[in-house]
Amino acid sequence: MIEGSQLRDAFISAAHNIENQKQAVDALNVFPVPDGDTGTNMSMTITAAARELGTLEDNITVAQASQTAASALLRGARGNSGVILSLLFRGFSKGLAGKHSADGTDIADALAKGVEAAYKAVMKPTEGTILTVARFAAERAKVVCKKDNDPIYVWKEIIDAAKDALDKTPEMLPVLKKAGVVDAGGKGLLVIFEGMMSVFQDGTIIESTAADQKKIAVSWDEGSRDAAAEYEGEDITFTYCTEFIVVKKEDAEDALKLRAFLESIGDSAVVVDDDEIIKCHVHTDNPGNAMQEGLKFGYLINMKIDNMREQFEKKKQGKQKKEQAAEYVPVDPDREYGFVAVAAGEGLQNIFKELGADNIVSGGQTMNPSTEDILSAIHATPAKTVFVLPNNKNIIMAAEQAIKLADRKVYVLQTRTVPQGMTAMLNFDPDADANHNQMTMTDAFEQVATGSVTFAARDSDFDGHDIKKGEILALENGKLAFVGNDLMKATVKLTRSMLKKDTAFVSVYYGSDVTEDQAAAVEEALRAKMPEDVEMTMLCGGQPVYYFLIAVE
Repeated sequence: MIEGSQLRDAFISAAHNIENQKQAVDALNVFPVPDGDTGTNMSMTITAAARELGTLEDNITVAQASQTAASALLRGARGNSGVILSLLFRGFSKGLAGKHSADGTDIADALAKGVEAAYKAVMKPTEGTILTVARFAAERAKVVCKKDNDPIYVWKEIIDAAKDALDKTPEMLPVLKKAGVVDAGGKGLLVIFEGMMSVFQDGTIIESTAADQKKIAVSWDEGSRDAAAEYEGEDITFTYCTEFIVVKKEDAEDALKLRAFLESIGDSAVVVDDDEIIKCHVHTDNPGNAMQEGLKFGYLINMKIDNMREQFEKKKQGKQKKEQAAEYVPVDPDREYGFVAVAAGEGLQNIFKELGADNIVSGGQTMNPSTEDILSAIHATPAKTVFVLPNNKNIIMAAEQAIKLADRKVYVLQTRTVPQGMTAMLNFDPDADANHNQMTMTDAFEQVATGSVTFAARDSDFDGHDIKKGEILALENGKLAFVGNDLMKATVKLTRSMLKKDTAFVSVYYGSDVTEDQAAAVEEALRAKMPEDVEMTMLCGGQPVYYFLIAVE
């Protein structure tokens, strides 16, 4: 039988295991844009559970352990992979409800409930993903528990089935087969299962190697929350606290050269060279240049950029007790509607505020906020009904999990890009009811085409394109349109290709790595080729990673 304390330790062991291997999981992401966050999101999600489980005594039941884990996973869920993980273990918890300990049949039934919950939550389940790996494992468990009810035996079979399913994912998703990788989410789930098995079989909690990562001055989970904490405002010489990890290529040069470059463009440079990775941290005004240099040594994962001046100002004004943790505000009975928007970049955040957003959750492609981050912003919005704009397809599911946790009515609009979120707000009618507004805003933002210009984080053969790291990637509505080497030419070409006969407005937002002179040059080139009846605006978005975001309406 598995006791409550064993299940508690198993979750903690799983959190350590995925934390130790998250970089390898991140590296499995197929699309070469600089996100690569599947392993990171899963790690941060289950780590939220491990923190709470670590406070429980030994005399707990499996029901209590699983319920504690499920609750923390739900609130800490980040990205689609993290949300699906939380749903799996929420169903798992329901299967163990009321039980003091668990045998093989209990484990099999609980995992089956978890898989059912996860499939129901995904609108269009795709096979060849984490869902498939979980389903294969649950189906094997249901069969083998009838032969041998020993939970350790059943869990071993769960792992074997998960491995079999993971190996088959390239046959189910051609994009995986072409890239020569297995599904990242499925791999992450297997790593978690293996971490749990260490406790079930050997009574051993896998140790975390995360302490090694604290050599970097600012970490994802702690220092990054306030990269400006050690400074007075006048002492901040460089604006952006920039972190990333380079997974080294075989013939990578000495990391001392990367350190020298980072020191030449900023201060507080820290470069930790391990066998397979180089962990980098620097304060600079040009985070894109730092990352571009890093690409010479390998491909990038775990990228994080913070505006330290903005952090300092928030702290000075008493607004930043904890990142993403806005103060709770009761519902104002006279306030009908409010808005929460997710955005990264001071310019974009300010635009949302000007449009009427009550609270902004800092986040985006490389920084997926958790369900709890979004929930905190909702609870800081004193309205009876709050509309949430995720503005990224990988944040929608986390936002939707906040609906059932909130103490006020919440509508999550399915905005997949920042321009879609802005258009939604522009079409809000304060005199209409919530359902009408939801439909009207959705109809409006679905008419918006979004272009984005970024760089390739690694070499890739994707969708018929032979991509080399560092090349310019032009994306239309999230799909790769073409690859180039000239930023201005790529931006102009992408924008022109998106124009339709009925296009009336084009808005271009330039990012933190684009100078005002570069933006002006792109604007001049665009205006020279833009039809006279199309109104165009160029604005500073300040967003990281993406040189330009383009909205065509």
